[in-house]
Amino acid sequence: MSVAPVLAVIGGTGLYALDGLAITQRTPPVATPWGQTSDGITRGVLAGRELAFLARHGSEHALAPHQVNYRANLWALHALGCTRVLGINSVGGIRADLPPRTLAVPDQIIDYTWGRAGSYGGEQGRPVLHADFAEPYSAALRSALFAAAQTAAVALRAGGCYGCTQGPRLESAAEIARLHRDGCAMVGMTGMPEAGLARELGLEYACLAVVANWAAGRDPQPHAVTLEEVQAHVKAASADIGPLLAALLAALPQDAPPAPLTHA
Repeated sequence: MSVAPVLAVIGGTGLYALDGLAITQRTPPVATPWGQTSDGITRGVLAGRELAFLARHGSEHALAPHQVNYRANLWALHALGCTRVLGINSVGGIRADLPPRTLAVPDQIIDYTWGRAGSYGGEQGRPVLHADFAEPYSAALRSALFAAAQTAAVALRAGGCYGCTQGPRLESAAEIARLHRDGCAMVGMTGMPEAGLARELGLEYACLAVVANWAAGRDPQPHAVTLEEVQAHVKAASADIGPLLAALLAALPQDAPPAPLTHA
């Protein structure tokens, strides 16, 4: 296919396909210089525009957050010609106005993870990279998301700061209290190093956070979080993702493809 996707979407927990996407191509997992992608890449058309989709955890959700090959995923999407990437991430709501079933777009991130491969630099003959990360998300793509939400009549919150924890277990109430003191509005497990790697590749990157549950100690009616409850919240909130993406794609320009990637 000669036309590069206008947008690449990386789907998180509970989002392994996109409703309304007219699929034109599926690939097996892609081999890159950094290993294999989490899953194959699905290409298709939504709202008349080319889109690429990759399931972050694999189609069977076999990969825990710390096991995801973030470097391979971003590298493969860039090599496909994508210049914009939207990461869809399930999160826990910390701020009072981020209850389950909310869609939000964070503007900052704090990385609490460890041991994850977080750079393309300093390995395999590539120079060490010191990417500017003061503003971790693309202002242009975030603005386009809010404009698309207005067009599609989808409620979308300005999400504040995303705290990225190691997982795969959920956090303790004390850990969430710490994140709250640090200024985090939401907590997830997959926001980093994805955002940092996208920056190193020069991609426009934004996060669409799907609030799947209250973070520990934040629920006005405390109870144990169950997988069934989380899945129900994600499914309900995800109903608005298709219309939101359709409006976003309709408004995005077709950019020139990025410069070819070099391994060394």
